[in-house]
Amino acid sequence: MILLDYLNFSLFELFLISLIILVASIIRGFNGFGFSATSVSGLAFILPAIEIVPIILILEVAISIFMVPYIWNKINWKFVFQILIGIAIGSPIGLYLLKIFSPNLTHLLICIIIIFFSILLMKGYSNKKIDNNFIKILTGIISGALNGLSTLGGLPVALFLLITSMQPIFIRGSLAALFFITDTYAFFLSYFGGIVDMTTLYRSIPLIVILPLGVFIGNKFFVKSREETYRKVVFYFLITISVIGIFRILYNF
Repeated sequence: MILLDYLNFSLFELFLISLIILVASIIRGFNGFGFSATSVSGLAFILPAIEIVPIILILEVAISIFMVPYIWNKINWKFVFQILIGIAIGSPIGLYLLKIFSPNLTHLLICIIIIFFSILLMKGYSNKKIDNNFIKILTGIISGALNGLSTLGGLPVALFLLITSMQPIFIRGSLAALFFITDTYAFFLSYFGGIVDMTTLYRSIPLIVILPLGVFIGNKFFVKSREETYRKVVFYFLITISVIGIFRILYNF
């Protein structure tokens, strides 16, 4: 009970939070991304946003470390660096556009676009495999801009990878590596900016111990899946997260 008082969670809240984190870590272990989107969607019903963001930042860095043994030799580093170049260019653009456009309206439009293109691609409207360096950097620019506007920058990258010739094992590894770099950068910015402190770190420790189990389970599902299954699961995930995002904006929760 003393531990719960220190963590500022009730026993029931800790159970629900742990369950959400476990599901999110399974998804990350399978997809290579999606931990934050899943966690935030679930935790928004339990905790205020000001408490969620710093905890998720810590957990994102931690889960990326736990994924290293599964992905280290399965990363397309050239792709990762091309996207990072684009993100570095696009992020300031997104922050500038934030002064002009409503974040909620932008978030809503992005979710609708993600759903639209995911459904089209699932239905086979694009059978071409794209491997153009310029388009990869452009995807990074769009990702960086959208991240500055609405924190949804990772979704375009995942969507883009699904229409490349890259094999799922490298898609997952590259996404995990990309988000490890960007999340670590965000963590240090947040730490020195006072958003993440030692109290947040202590509150995150009981949740960190759940992550290896989720990654292990997610990886088991990934190993047993076929390429077609992986792409479909990711498409469905993108659609689901986007639909949840739309409802959260429309009903303000």
